[in-house]
Amino acid sequence: MNEWPRRVLFVCLGNACRSQMAEAFARAYGSDVILPASVGLRPARALAPDTVRAMAEKSLDLRGQFPKSVRQLGRDQFDLGINMNVLPLPDGLDFPVREWNVPDPIFLTYEEHCEVRDQIEELVKDLIQEFRREKEIRPFRQTTWPPPAR
Repeated sequence: MNEWPRRVLFVCLGNACRSQMAEAFARAYGSDVILPASVGLRPARALAPDTVRAMAEKSLDLRGQFPKSVRQLGRDQFDLGINMNVLPLPDGLDFPVREWNVPDPIFLTYEEHCEVRDQIEELVKDLIQEFRREKEIRPFRQTTWPPPAR
């Protein structure tokens, strides 16, 4: 991971709840250090209505989003994958993967759905802060001082 912003892929089962929320929070809070995308291992047909509603409460509009599969990414390159599944990610992905233990809210009550949303928001904020610290301490290019005489 050398370039900024970091390209991060959020993955859940259906790309209808968790990964969509993570992508939206990453776009809203960390566009200086993170370029997010999201997919599902088995994409749903549409976003969960409770996800759209819960994110609207955070002033984030997901109405234009739709579930996507890993295959739809083509040859996109990522610096990091975040897996929110109990299932492993498919073979052949060429980037490090972190596991986030986040429950799937698809069949939970709306209040529980919002609890999952808030958990994801905190995880994304932590990731963004990690990237910002990393960006700040990146070594400077070696130069000579004083500059050579002309």
